[in-house]
Amino acid sequence: MTSTPALRARHLDSQYALQQAIVGALAVDTTDPGAQFGAQAATGACLAAMHTALTRWAEDNGETKLPELIARALAAAFGDAAATTS
Repeated sequence: MTSTPALRARHLDSQYALQQAIVGALAVDTTDPGAQFGAQAATGACLAAMHTALTRWAEDNGETKLPELIARALAAAFGDAAATTS
């Protein structure tokens, strides 16, 4: 997918649609531009972290555990506390 321009473009379209769906499901106050922007930025960053983890996982033929890569990507984006579980 990453080496084919048409597939990359389709993936970007899908990511955007998913971002909008998630923000909509969060019931963010659409009258507050700051809240809307924050939800869009956080959602976009999470999706980018997931994409980065999935791409690395595919590149190394699944040798690294996907949950570990996701945690590392989230920590890189949001700090170590974001990747910890309760």
